[in-house]
Amino acid sequence: MFTIQVIESPENLVVPKILCIGSNYPDHIKEMSRRTVPINIPEPVVFMKPSSAIIHSGDTVIIPERCEEMHHEVELVAVISKTCKHIRPEQAGEYLLGYGLGLDMTMRDFQIQAKTGGKPWTLSKGFDTSAVVSDIIPAGKILNPDALDLKLWVNGELRQSGNTSQMLWRVPEIIAYLSRYFTLQRGDLIFTGTPAGVGEVRDGDTIRAVLDAWIEIIVTVKKEASQ
Repeated sequence: MFTIQVIESPENLVVPKILCIGSNYPDHIKEMSRRTVPINIPEPVVFMKPSSAIIHSGDTVIIPERCEEMHHEVELVAVISKTCKHIRPEQAGEYLLGYGLGLDMTMRDFQIQAKTGGKPWTLSKGFDTSAVVSDIIPAGKILNPDALDLKLWVNGELRQSGNTSQMLWRVPEIIAYLSRYFTLQRGDLIFTGTPAGVGEVRDGDTIRAVLDAWIEIIVTVKKEASQ
C-alpha cells in the first residue's frame, strides 16, 4: 500500500487513488499549445495516476528506459478526508483533509505521441515515481489556499513560479466536479494543475519545489538502466 503522512498526526494515510487536473493555469495552456487567442475550456481536464506512482521527498524519480523527454510539473495537492459523492462547491470544505505539494512528472514524448494518435495519457502520466508528494498540511492551517506560491528549481535554476490565484478552477470547484463522476474516499489525492514553466529534467538533476513557506520537496532524477 502507498501512503502519505499528515503533519502533526501519527497516521500514515493510505491513498486509494490519484485524480489530476490538467490545463488549469492559463499561462501553462498557452505554453503547451502556443495559443494567442482567449482560452475557453468549459470543464476541467481529468486524468489519473495509480497510487503505486507515489514517492516522497528524498526519493528518486526514475526516467523509464524508452523515455527521451521527462518534464517537471509542480502542483498544489488537495487531500480528501471522508467519502463523498455529488457534493456542491460550498460543501467541499467538509471533505477536505489538507493540502500538500506535488510533482506531476510527465514523459512528454509519450504524451505527445498519445495526443497525436488520440490515445490515453496513462503511460505518460502514471509510470512508477511519477507522483512525488510531500507531507500533508492540515486544511485548517492554510487560511487562503487561493493565494499560495508554487516554485520549482532544477539544479538551483528557477523554472516555475506561479500562484494558486491563477487557477481556472479552484479547489472546491474541482472537488465538486470530480464527485459527480467518482466516489471520493479518505486519502484520495487531487493534483490541481501546474503553472507555466514546465521543462525537461535529465539523469543526475536535482529538483527542489516549495509550497509558499509551508513545505518543500527535494528529489533527484535517474535514468533507468537498459534491461
